[in-house]
Amino acid sequence: MINIRDEAERCLQCKKPRCVKACPISTPIPQVVKIFLEGYIEEAGDLLFQNNPLSVICSLICPHERFCEGNCIRGIKSTPIAIGAIEQYISNFYINLFEPVIDKQFKGEIAVIGGGPAGMALSSYMSQKGYNVTIFDEKAKIGGILRYGIPDFRLPNSILSQIEDKLKSMGVIIHPLTLAGPVLTISDMFRDGYDSVFISTGVWRPKKLGVKGESLGHVHYAINYLKDPDVFHLGENVAVIGAGNVAMDVARTARRNGARNVTVFYHKGEEDLSASKSEIEYAKLDGVNFKFYTSLDEIRKEKLIYVDTRDENKEKEEFKADSVIIAIGQVTQKNLVATTKDLNLNERGFIETDDCGQTSVPGVFASGDVVTGAKTVVEAVAAAKRTANAMHYYIQSKNNKDYNGEPLYATVDFDEIQSQLTNK
Repeated sequence: MINIRDEAERCLQCKKPRCVKACPISTPIPQVVKIFLEGYIEEAGDLLFQNNPLSVICSLICPHERFCEGNCIRGIKSTPIAIGAIEQYISNFYINLFEPVIDKQFKGEIAVIGGGPAGMALSSYMSQKGYNVTIFDEKAKIGGILRYGIPDFRLPNSILSQIEDKLKSMGVIIHPLTLAGPVLTISDMFRDGYDSVFISTGVWRPKKLGVKGESLGHVHYAINYLKDPDVFHLGENVAVIGAGNVAMDVARTARRNGARNVTVFYHKGEEDLSASKSEIEYAKLDGVNFKFYTSLDEIRKEKLIYVDTRDENKEKEEFKADSVIIAIGQVTQKNLVATTKDLNLNERGFIETDDCGQTSVPGVFASGDVVTGAKTVVEAVAAAKRTANAMHYYIQSKNNKDYNGEPLYATVDFDEIQSQLTNK
């Protein structure tokens, strides 16, 4: 088990930190470590939270080897600092003590459609500055893909409930079991006094393989399985088709729910898997098997028909499977597009925005997976932060022509924070 203080003391607190540059939301790692080691754990937690209100989540599920830890200068000749573990220790401590301080400087009504990572982050950013925020979510509980698409053993739902409680304490109204589009439309929201609307509905419609047998009763889609694994009866032999973290989540969940043999099929080699290295290793530790260079040809009852992609003759082979779970990605639903005039999609079928999240409809912003396709949580939060600044400017400039355009969230002056702590 990692000794957090010893690990923090290994940090060089670089003046030009590569870890910060590699982080999508520029987590101020050296400053957080410095303050933490000086005994100011609450202040360190506040720095993390103000920069990223989902820090307690990102510290658990972020692909650190791809971002901060993968660029730690310690990692060149030794082992990188366990930044995720340090962030988790501080954030998990702080979330229980956090009490919001609401800045009443700005006014405005904001509708957030979708309570996933981007929606929760934007709601936090905007409500702390005085905006009234209402989240409309089609599920009973907010969290989106975090609650209904990531297994509890990776991300406990209790953490999401804590964040939901914190949002409510900031004054955020949560409107559950409400599917925006078919009933309540964006036009309705503007009619009822909302100044701006933020779309963060994620990607919930599974992609299909398009192979014969896909409609058979023992074939399922990953996003549906992860919503409620207990209602599925998979049998002992399960085949998972896919290469990403979702495929690993499905495979590991199936193992934990009693499947004796779980095998991930992928048409390329192991080095081409898109899942993070840590998730692949955890899958192996959980007893998940892999069959590489396999292209699925047909699904039959109790078996798969596939070919080896390296075999020039393409001879068909069989694999016993009581159930098949397809995990090749998701795309957006079209509920809002169908009921919102002039809301444009790009060539990939995602909502089209500029770099600040502004859509083709004035006052309507979007970010997260509904804009980019499936990305990491920290990337969704970073996009929500940019969009919060743009939405703030839109509302203020609309109501005040003399507004000077200062961003809602500017760069934090860490030297000033350090000075304040020293003089305590």
